[in-house]
Amino acid sequence: MDEASRPSAIAGYEDWPDYVRDRPRHTAADLRGQELADALGVPERSGLPEVSVHWEETYDGVTTSQLSWQLGFGPRTTGWLVRPAGRSGSLPGVLALHCHGGNKFGGADRLVELPVNHPSAAAARAGHYDGRALATETARRGFAVLAHDSFAWGSRRFDLSTPPWRTASALEARRAQWRQNGVVPSEADDYNAAAGFHEDTIAKTAGLLGTSLAGMVAYDDLAALDILAAMPGVDSSRLGCIGFSGGGGRSLALAALDGRVRASVVACMMTTFESLLPVYLDAHSWLLQTPGLWKLGDWPELTTRAAAATFLVQYALADELFPEDGMRQAHRKLESLHPGTRYTGSFWPGGHVFTSAMQDEALDFLAATLEPSSTDPHQHLLGTP
Repeated sequence: MDEASRPSAIAGYEDWPDYVRDRPRHTAADLRGQELADALGVPERSGLPEVSVHWEETYDGVTTSQLSWQLGFGPRTTGWLVRPAGRSGSLPGVLALHCHGGNKFGGADRLVELPVNHPSAAAARAGHYDGRALATETARRGFAVLAHDSFAWGSRRFDLSTPPWRTASALEARRAQWRQNGVVPSEADDYNAAAGFHEDTIAKTAGLLGTSLAGMVAYDDLAALDILAAMPGVDSSRLGCIGFSGGGGRSLALAALDGRVRASVVACMMTTFESLLPVYLDAHSWLLQTPGLWKLGDWPELTTRAAAATFLVQYALADELFPEDGMRQAHRKLESLHPGTRYTGSFWPGGHVFTSAMQDEALDFLAATLEPSSTDPHQHLLGTP
């Protein structure tokens, strides 16, 4: 096969190498955050993107706006800003971070109630979020919430219509299995199968460029945090983030990389690295397994790099992706690292699902941590209204 007929390994992102290769690293607030930025290879951003508003609708107590912006490379990003309807004044801001879920066809649409939801978003919501639209529910609690598609998901996905040969070979084997089983895959099923195989190619390309899948996702998340903080009616001194599974890992990383994050919810994404070996490692994507990350410390220890954030970490006792011993060891380590009120851990029955009860606890935590008095301890003491 000559070069002219060989499919692109990074279709839709051919401008990614030139953007990233010689770009400086993200500048963190302190040395510990900088060490993480360097380990993940998070590129520096190009300034605040120009945001377009495509539509806005108010229903069921919230106002939802579809936004988009162009980062320095790759496809345009789609995001949704969700706010409580009819509320005036400044609101705390929350970044809602979608999970990995093996579903890259969609992204943040699984977190938002939309006039028409794609079936893949509805399936992800039913399977992982107890049927709830997390971003919309968070907005109903009095927050301005931004949910965005991250690098390689949804609007930011790679073009796999003509997959590179390794992906194509694996995908054909999956299609043959579907045919044998009488399964007719949807467009989303077919894409997600290809994207699962293609993640190795993305990680390989990122490593060659001196970054990582997690570092590129963090780049997109930091840009979204910039946009949220600059939104009219958002109090940039009261910012938090919430995520389940891969979104929980993103929530931890974002808090460590940016001191503006005051509250971080990490749901079903906490254990020790050692507990993943030897049998649990293959259950996880490249989003968790950045080469060399362990040299900075264990996964729970990365919370100490978030100087300004308070953490709620939720564990599911029957989580298929993490051994219970590893989760309990991480909990003990976090308690020793944060002996005051900066860490709360809670254990829940059930498997790898962000249940309604867990979400309620998470939203109570965000409300308590990001309320006005939490940013000004003198306000309550002085009885200031």
